Amino acid sequence: MDKDSKKFYITTPIYYVNARPHIGHAYTTIVCDAIARRKRMLGVDTYFVTGTDEHGQKIERSAAARSMTPKQLADEVSASFHELWDRMGITYDGFMRTTDPRHERGVQQIFRVLRDKGYIYKGSYTGQYCVSDELYVTEGGPGTPCPECGRPTETVTEENYFFKLSAFEDKLLKFFDENPDFIRPETRRNEVLSFVRGGLRDLSVSRGNVKWGIPVPDDPEQVMYVWLDALCTYMTAVGYGAIDKQGQDLFARYWPADVHMIGKEIVRFHCVYWPAFLMAAGLPLPKNIMAHGWLLFEQDKMSKSRGNIVRTETILDVLGADPLRYFLLREVMFGQDGSFSFDALVQRFNSDLANGLGNLASRTLTMITRYFRGEVPYPSATASRTPSDNAIAKLADETIASFNELFEQYQFSKALEAAWGLVSAVDKYIVENEPWALGDKQDDQSRARLATVLYTTAEALRIVTALVHPVLPESTAKIWSQLGLGDIRKFPLSGLKWGQLQVGTKLGKIEPVFPRADKSAVERMQTLETERNAPAAAEAAAATATQSATVTAKGAQGAPQAAIATDPVTPAITLPPGVPAPSTEIITVDDFAKIDLRVAQVKFAEKVKGADRLLRLEVDLGYEQRQIVAGIALAYTPEQLIGRKIVIIANLAPRKLKGLESKGMLLAASLQDGAPVLASFLEEVPVGAKLK
Repeated sequence: MDKDSKKFYITTPIYYVNARPHIGHAYTTIVCDAIARRKRMLGVDTYFVTGTDEHGQKIERSAAARSMTPKQLADEVSASFHELWDRMGITYDGFMRTTDPRHERGVQQIFRVLRDKGYIYKGSYTGQYCVSDELYVTEGGPGTPCPECGRPTETVTEENYFFKLSAFEDKLLKFFDENPDFIRPETRRNEVLSFVRGGLRDLSVSRGNVKWGIPVPDDPEQVMYVWLDALCTYMTAVGYGAIDKQGQDLFARYWPADVHMIGKEIVRFHCVYWPAFLMAAGLPLPKNIMAHGWLLFEQDKMSKSRGNIVRTETILDVLGADPLRYFLLREVMFGQDGSFSFDALVQRFNSDLANGLGNLASRTLTMITRYFRGEVPYPSATASRTPSDNAIAKLADETIASFNELFEQYQFSKALEAAWGLVSAVDKYIVENEPWALGDKQDDQSRARLATVLYTTAEALRIVTALVHPVLPESTAKIWSQLGLGDIRKFPLSGLKWGQLQVGTKLGKIEPVFPRADKSAVERMQTLETERNAPAAAEAAAATATQSATVTAKGAQGAPQAAIATDPVTPAITLPPGVPAPSTEIITVDDFAKIDLRVAQVKFAEKVKGADRLLRLEVDLGYEQRQIVAGIALAYTPEQLIGRKIVIIANLAPRKLKGLESKGMLLAASLQDGAPVLASFLEEVPVGAKLK
């Protein structure tokens, strides 16, 4: 048996310390923790790593804005991650900081290896750079939006070290073809394939204009590119670069990683750059990179600038860690975007935990205590048995098989659905067999039947508790103890099957595990969250008040065609008749950067049958043609629009009007009578030009 067959190494992303952790960070970490806990219960030698990414220009600037040194900021935020994971009971085996001397030694070692093998060279660069993502943008001019986050880029000129990423295009495609499960889910795999097939350019792996980073070996004027630095954490956390035998043995034991768990926004770095670095260094590649979706709050992506960050501490203060763990793994289809709200959390807590598993445990154990002096009764093998008893036993074994298979496939929601299917079946079984009525009778037949019913419910409870322990570690440990079974962490999950509950087992002290939450729980969490977000909201508002936003549309020669400047302080004004009052809601530059405004040319227009106000347009965006349905038929005839250049929001979610899909929205002013006037241009503007 090879060394990998008995080990399992899993990692979270190495979280960036530009902000304190929120529920999105907790989501990834909870998933990894549940997987790691289950592997340990299966007897697998498991190593689970998390950590913090602490270098780069963004940290330099954030620290300066707070009158701190970068190290002080990194220490503060890294500690907040460490403390939160400990409070949540996350069972990580290693927490690596990129400021750790062990990490610095390992990163410098891999740089030397890549350089000595001829994959790193020194060159110069002039172009666009995104500070937020620490990313060079290969095309575009000043202010070009970053392809990752949409923020405006900065123009930089500097001499750097470059990695020959272009040499790995064919090697990566061959590897992806031979290892179809390397990137999951399939949507992320397809994105990566498309990116690599589009051609790879050499990658800058050092910075000369940044001081906060790991120095390049033999060239202290340069620091390591933050992504080369951070990605190596997955190896340095298990001893890469170690000078002691213990560290070297750790690396030999656990590398390569079995799973890198990441968010979908950092797929390119993990699925293109990271495997290329490892190939060049002659090191084994991780076995799987799993990219999950975003966790949305009230259907919107969480953002410090929006002030809609949900802090994990808020849920811990009111409900505890287990309800949050269960909600995230049950409510979200893993790999897809998922939505979080306090109302949904409390509803799921009450329905599945308080009324479901908690109620089953309370009813079963209370009746065993009452009718059999707190000892697991003997189930009759013959006379007192009915088909319903056998049906529960059969369903339990089927649930074990399906839960295990689904969990291994990271289909956590479906796995938990299967487990709660058994809970529901046992609840129905209890109602149909009325053990409380049997308990009031003293004849032998009724006592035998009662013993069989309660043994069946207790055994089903034991099986569900064992299966879901990795998801609900604190609560299931209490139920397991109440069942009189000791420490659940020592239970060998691989041997779980029906009929293992020993007759005569003495129950522990029976206490409620999931007290039902009332409406005040939502109100308390909302209040706490408002208080926690107030400093961030004030910070964002202050930043907005000192900036002016300029919107420009660039013509063929790159000259600005129109500009609107917003003053930090708006004086009282008198509005012309019919002009609506300006919005009092302030947005940030980050908010605006998300709107993709494009110049489009109308190629075809016609009225929509049965809709007096609607026109169906076919517009050319330069890179594609699409259909838009607009309510402008009372102001414009189709003939007036054909050939006209207009402005559209190109990244608006599609919607259907009169059965027609509309992919975009026209920009127009609204006159006093409500008539629209389409936004247009005086100068010639190319089709597809971006407004910014």
